[in-house]
Amino acid sequence: MFRSLIKGMTAGAAGTTALNAASYLDMAVRGRPASSLPQQAVAAMAERFGYEIPGEGEERENRLNGLGPLAGIATGVGIGVAAALFAPVVTRLPVGAASVLLGGAAMLATDGSMQQLGLADPKTWSATDWLSDAVPHVAYGAATVATLRRFANR
Repeated sequence: MFRSLIKGMTAGAAGTTALNAASYLDMAVRGRPASSLPQQAVAAMAERFGYEIPGEGEERENRLNGLGPLAGIATGVGIGVAAALFAPVVTRLPVGAASVLLGGAAMLATDGSMQQLGLADPKTWSATDWLSDAVPHVAYGAATVATLRRFANR
């Protein structure tokens, strides 16, 4: 069980790195700004659970700017751990299907929580918005699957 945890954390970290790289590449190519949704989600969840983010003004914003990406890393690593628990199934699927499956799981976790918090409504997104979200998540899935397959072939 401990080995599966470590393998999943490693695979999720690889996937998260791929997702971040794809997102930053998109920002560089299109000249678009970073999303503030991760920070907004942390603030909304803190409020929902009765926790106050310490500080005021810039200090509080700086904390949120650190906590938003950390929440994304935790999500990516967590989905990697879940995928490692199902590695015998995930690694038998065709690479493309497994990549879309895990990318879709990560996308559902993030977009679903944003929708539940009232921060985003995917029904209103344009095709470009969907592509900007889907491509990095498929990159996440591909890197996570590749890492899990590497562990399975040892």
